[in-house]
Amino acid sequence: MSAITRRFVLGALAASPLLFQPAWAQNKTLKISHQFPGGTINEGDFRDRMTRMFAAEVEKRSKGSLKFEIYPGSSLMKTNAQFSAMRKGALDLSLVPLSYAGGEVPEVNIGLMPGLVTSYEQAYGWKTAEVGKELSRILYEKGIVLVSWIWQAGGVASRTKPVVDPEDAKGMKIRGGSREMDLILKAAGAAVVSLPSNEIYAAMQTGAMEAALTSSTSLISFRLEEVSKALTTGRNGAYWFMFEPLMMSRSIFDALTKEQQATILAVGAELEAFAMKSAKADDTQVAAVYQKVGAKVADLNPAALKKWQAIARTTAWKDYGEKNDNCAKLLKLAEKTL
Repeated sequence: MSAITRRFVLGALAASPLLFQPAWAQNKTLKISHQFPGGTINEGDFRDRMTRMFAAEVEKRSKGSLKFEIYPGSSLMKTNAQFSAMRKGALDLSLVPLSYAGGEVPEVNIGLMPGLVTSYEQAYGWKTAEVGKELSRILYEKGIVLVSWIWQAGGVASRTKPVVDPEDAKGMKIRGGSREMDLILKAAGAAVVSLPSNEIYAAMQTGAMEAALTSSTSLISFRLEEVSKALTTGRNGAYWFMFEPLMMSRSIFDALTKEQQATILAVGAELEAFAMKSAKADDTQVAAVYQKVGAKVADLNPAALKKWQAIARTTAWKDYGEKNDNCAKLLKLAEKTL
């Protein structure tokens, strides 16, 4: 190779830093998995819609270097396998309730800690508060990048009667959604049933379970009004607030270009306003859905909320804080936001 040719090649390489990136980092198709019913970008469960909005906008801004395949309804893999798969780099992204991974990473159970979050404003304030920064750090160390913060209030669908006060739960078979939620139900005298939200319908239909706590959106999307005679809404306040973020595998994220990483985080943050607006809308809409089929609809009142919170402090909060130093620190930081 002549000196002139060599200088030309080296100059071209210097001017094109993308040539030093692996080919798949320049053009990549990423898989997004979630457990919720599939729809379109304009209709359906807002969590599915959000993944489609995210995919379309990132593809647009990355000029097609990043494309996405979306797998709703746990069609790619089982619900409870998604978090672990992301940590291993076997799944790119997932929108999944964080507390489902509590058996693997105890710290994440703070994402469904009864009575610790009681409003959307407090919930979304976590992102920039000390508790949110610490939770993000822990997840990053565990191989997970938080892309979008999504919080949802929830209520209780029941085959028999509204579950408002703790004494209403006594003797009932109820799904809480996390270890900590199960602890307060047990303290109230209920028998707990553990399963992901996409399995609630079948369990209530057969009578294996009498009631279930889940998000307002899931109360609608999974058509639980078909197997329920009563509903307790979260529209006037709730002790059940679920952190259900859009997350990404750190190993996949780190392999992307800086520009691609920035695009993913920017779009994820921008969609949080859509998530909060949609969750609030579902908190109101769920009451109309259940009333239409003749179910008895009740709202949680401040006195009942305080009763549940009092039980949580001596059971779920105490149990969580004693898990490890990280849990104790997260709980202390979260209480600052109350």
